[in-house]
Amino acid sequence: MRSIFTGLAATALVMTMAGAALAGEGGDAAKGKKVFTRCKACHTIDEGGADRIGPNLHGVIGRTAGTKEGFKFSDAMIQHGEDGLVWNDETLHTYLEKPAAMVPGTMMSFPGLKKEKDRDNVIAYIESESGAE
Repeated sequence: MRSIFTGLAATALVMTMAGAALAGEGGDAAKGKKVFTRCKACHTIDEGGADRIGPNLHGVIGRTAGTKEGFKFSDAMIQHGEDGLVWNDETLHTYLEKPAAMVPGTMMSFPGLKKEKDRDNVIAYIESESGAE
């Protein structure tokens, strides 16, 4: 009987850990602000901030890809938006890992953030600074 409970407890623990890994553990916005320094050459994040080489990221969470008014996106990014790509925690996580792999033809030349924790943190920062609900 004891081994059944031990087995069930172990299974529950593994499932909990797997779920946390899939969902992402969330990030630290303060650490993400430091990671965002890599993004600042091309992006601003403050409300009403200017577009640079890349679009201003205020309000990016929940926005359809390739749709920020006043910014000229690549045809590839516009097409991904038309195909239903909306920026959220999951899609940003994938994109920021290797932008050209997710959106071949993107004008974003940044190679990506290889460390998952850097992606978690910068997304937490973007969420905290960009008007995300």
